[in-house]
Amino acid sequence: MVDFNRILENNVVSGEMITALEAEVTSFENFSRLDTEENASDLQSRIAETKEKVYACDLDYAALGERRFAQLQAIRNSYEIYTRARDAVIQGEYQGDAYIKELYRVYGMQTYLQQYMQRFLSATIEEGNLRYQELLPSVSGIVVLAVILSILLAFTMFEIAKMLNHSMMDPIIKLVAASKQIAANEFFVEDVETDNEDELGELVHAFNKMKYATGEYIKALEEKREVLDRLHQQELENLATEKQLETMNLEVLKNQIQPHFLFNTLNVIAGMADLEDAATTEKMINALSSLFRYNLKTQQAEVFLNQEIKVAKDYMYLQQMRFGSRVSFTLECMEDAEHVLMPTFTIQPLLENAIIHGLGPKEEGGSIKMQVFRKEDMLHIRVEDSGIGMTQMEVILIRGNLANGTNEGVGIGISNIYARIHSMYGKCNFYIESEKGKGTSVEVVIPFHKDKASMER
Repeated sequence: MVDFNRILENNVVSGEMITALEAEVTSFENFSRLDTEENASDLQSRIAETKEKVYACDLDYAALGERRFAQLQAIRNSYEIYTRARDAVIQGEYQGDAYIKELYRVYGMQTYLQQYMQRFLSATIEEGNLRYQELLPSVSGIVVLAVILSILLAFTMFEIAKMLNHSMMDPIIKLVAASKQIAANEFFVEDVETDNEDELGELVHAFNKMKYATGEYIKALEEKREVLDRLHQQELENLATEKQLETMNLEVLKNQIQPHFLFNTLNVIAGMADLEDAATTEKMINALSSLFRYNLKTQQAEVFLNQEIKVAKDYMYLQQMRFGSRVSFTLECMEDAEHVLMPTFTIQPLLENAIIHGLGPKEEGGSIKMQVFRKEDMLHIRVEDSGIGMTQMEVILIRGNLANGTNEGVGIGISNIYARIHSMYGKCNFYIESEKGKGTSVEVVIPFHKDKASMER
């Protein structure tokens, strides 16, 4: 039986053989008209291609059949004769009329070869048509069988889809519904149930575990939030209590006047009244009255700097009248003090601390220098005395007590100032420097700010 696929291959080979010979014929004509190196090279290329195509088809009687076998045999025999005649013309073995005669003889052979090849191609096509007609009934049966199989396959797929829909889609739909409930903050919903033991079943079980764990976690967070809210409320209450205590300490400081200072001052006033006219006595009484008035009537947390300076001057005037030449006082204050704000009752406790702990124990007394100045965006209040001073260990102990909020070795006035400036301002400093036998320096540093309303008046 002749192979149908082989016939189709022979169709292609026959067409390529005819095309190659036509290209060789054209190249041969060009070479015969003009013998150039380029034409000669092209001709040799075409000759090689034609030879390859002529011998490309196997000369197999069983595969070709009797008719096409004879035609292909004739083509090859004629091609051998043609190649000898063609090569003789190309190599110039003939001259003159003999050359012309042989040239046209080659042309004739080319024509015969083309005809033989056309017949072989036609026979191949006819053979293919015959085989196709033989195969057509079988192909029709295959088409019918394919249609039947397609219908069966579609029915099978439909049944499989129904099974998959029941085993896969139902759990997924339940998962979607449960997810929507969880999205609505309903974490304690019923578990999704499924009989699947595959990956989908594992997914459902994992979802149920996740749902339960998330619900417990949210519940724990809510309980923790309630505890934090209670703690925060307690902290607010503690802060309010601390604020009240600070206010009470401030009131205590306002109303606290050292008994020995009051008694000594009054004794001096009485003595001066006997020794001189009433001018000095009046000045001392006015200074003392100003101190009483400021301590008892000032309620606001901040006052103007010039008010604190006035109190400082009155206080130091009374102390100088008390100690005489043992105490000297100098003041350097920045301008525009009437608009600058600072905490109430800040300067007088610093001066009192310098006299009591610095100059008081020193028999010959000493000097107190107060400086108030602005450096960049900070207000500096510095009080220096030439008193007995302290050791570095004592300074370190005082700094630690101030930081811990204790009054031991510090005094309520200084500790109150330290606590108030740190509660009123986020950015502030409190410096203590001292040297034994030379004196002490206390410096308060707070943010510099003015009262805009007072500046506009």
